[in-house]
Amino acid sequence: MQIIVQKVEDGEDLGLAAKRMVAGGIHGVILPPPLNEANEVLLVLRQTDTPTVAVTTAVPHEGIATIMIDDRSAAREMTAHLIELGHRRIGFIVGHPELSASGARLEGYREALAEASIPFDEALVAQGYFTYRSGLDAAEELLSLEDQPSAIFASNDDMAAATVAIAHRRGLDVPGDLTVCGFDDVALATTIWPELTTIQQPIMEMSRRAVELLVTLLRNDRKEQIGDLRIEVDYKLVRRQSDAAPRRRPAMRPPVPSWG
Repeated sequence: MQIIVQKVEDGEDLGLAAKRMVAGGIHGVILPPPLNEANEVLLVLRQTDTPTVAVTTAVPHEGIATIMIDDRSAAREMTAHLIELGHRRIGFIVGHPELSASGARLEGYREALAEASIPFDEALVAQGYFTYRSGLDAAEELLSLEDQPSAIFASNDDMAAATVAIAHRRGLDVPGDLTVCGFDDVALATTIWPELTTIQQPIMEMSRRAVELLVTLLRNDRKEQIGDLRIEVDYKLVRRQSDAAPRRRPAMRPPVPSWG
């Protein structure tokens, strides 16, 4: 078997890129995000009956095999972890609005709040795009609130790292003044300080299983079965140095009476 890596540039016609690959004689395709949900790519691959495996999508597509984690459950577990630490004002940075994982993670956050009888506050949700730059803007928005969150859960590690940077710029200690958590457990999570508490998405295992699945089906000439497969792998909440119980605010002292 030979692996061909096709780089797709920003602004490139995705449907045309997919057609070129199919015309080049490829036998199967593995799609990472965000191409795993690009409708123009999926349409070409379905029309040409090209066996395809999508990795890390939260919503399976008809005729496309899927390898995924339960994003909603993972986000619910992380939010519940923050609640168990004692946080009640938990900010959330949403991922790219066009990717299904973003919506699933937001749902998990809201479910955990509801289970703990904590009212959902739209002001505590900021829009991100899975980029460091968008994380900076979202963190600024959340930390500019009059009643700041005591914890921020970002939908990926890039945005969580950006949140740590904004916190430091504002003179906040992480995790003393602000707990920050991420999602994915990429290399960045352990190369910043403090290291991030995050959801470990086993990308290496998912990639390996995607290759094995595609190769097995092609070698056994079982192309027609690939679209019926949905493989869910386990995630893990990895706790590091960026989370802690919220710091107690000093109690308001009663005014001292004045004597005339």
